[in-house]
Amino acid sequence: MYNLEAFMAQLEQKNPGQKEFLQASREVLESILPVINENPVYVKNKILERITMPERIIEFRVEWEDDNGEIQVNKGWRVQFNSALGPYKGGLRFHPSVTLDTLKFLGFEQIFKNSLTTLPMGGGKGGSDFNPRGRSDAEILRFCKSFMSELYNYIGPDTDVPAGDIGVGGREIGYLYGQYRRLKHENTGVLTGKGQGWGGSLIRPEATGYGALYFANEMLTHRGDSLKDKKIAISGFGNVAWGAAVKATQLGAKVVTISGPDGYIFDEAGINTQEKWDYMLYLRASNNDVVAPYAKKFGAKFVANKRPWEVPVDLAFPCAIQNELNEEDAKLLYKNGCQYVIETSNMGCTPEAIEYITESKMIFAPGKAVNAGGVAVSGLEMTQNAMHLFWTADEVDEKLKQIMKNIHQQCVKEGTQEDGSVNYPLGANIAGFKKVADAMVAQGY
Repeated sequence: MYNLEAFMAQLEQKNPGQKEFLQASREVLESILPVINENPVYVKNKILERITMPERIIEFRVEWEDDNGEIQVNKGWRVQFNSALGPYKGGLRFHPSVTLDTLKFLGFEQIFKNSLTTLPMGGGKGGSDFNPRGRSDAEILRFCKSFMSELYNYIGPDTDVPAGDIGVGGREIGYLYGQYRRLKHENTGVLTGKGQGWGGSLIRPEATGYGALYFANEMLTHRGDSLKDKKIAISGFGNVAWGAAVKATQLGAKVVTISGPDGYIFDEAGINTQEKWDYMLYLRASNNDVVAPYAKKFGAKFVANKRPWEVPVDLAFPCAIQNELNEEDAKLLYKNGCQYVIETSNMGCTPEAIEYITESKMIFAPGKAVNAGGVAVSGLEMTQNAMHLFWTADEVDEKLKQIMKNIHQQCVKEGTQEDGSVNYPLGANIAGFKKVADAMVAQGY
């Protein structure tokens, strides 16, 4: 029998100072420990000890030359966390905040997220503390070549299939894939998020945002509610926020905020036209990491150095980065009548925020379920590559919609309480865990 605090103490001893990984672990363990303790096979096979430890971690030095001829040195990692269900699958993040702790938390979350999609993918994550902001295309190309020169021996279409994440978009995936091809002399589906002309899938850039809205739509429908005429606050302004704004509009809702490191935009008319969506992509591609120019262009309000959670809305979608919505933000949302918090970034809400949201009877959906649409379409890209096929946008979108519907059904099955309410974090954690644990046992781990 496992005790939560005793096991967490052991985990902290083995992973000192790794606050984000320990936070993610506790959130999952609180849900799955009763399931493990009720199943002697899980206990006997030490599934808990093994599922909280990466199968391997690759750490390397990335040396590259900037435009001034100066040698720069960064750290690179790939955390290959669990491959019981298939090849390791998870993004690469290039951002100065990236540490091994960050990547372990993301890789751990990825195990259960990928499991929920029902596609054959294990969990992994990687990246570097390289900051692409303000760097030229030539510098980013040289960095990507150096990064892939260190990584390529450890990845492959049936081993480990990285994708993009913060700081790694279509340009970076292209540079990384080009270097992989040069080194391996082969064209394979080793990276996802590729260009549509060379192995990529339609709907991939917008998939995470689309999937989040499909999941939210299932949640509201389950409660006899609808997205029609609902007002939505979104944080971030990259691919995830862009996809969410587009799909929310298509489903009848109105997105009124986006945000960046410089503050947030409040657009009372709605971020609901092709011109506005295209401008979001322009801001993202500019690499300046600001949203203030949107206000000037479209006559919206810009609020400097604040987050968008003070705006009265019906639903909140944190789409930017981990722990971006705290308890004070949750209190503002509740005060202003928010009914749903749809965690679209990975671990986007602090534990204190989640506790307050739950106690105040707002409905909370966790990132590992909500944002699984991105990796789901990455999995569909892997399938297209393996079969040498190219599906239409409608075909991919329909498959994505069905996957998100299935994820919601899994959450309802495992998370429904005696009073008929659904505990979505509980349902997502248990459903994701059971599939991985059963596979580990069946394979004789």
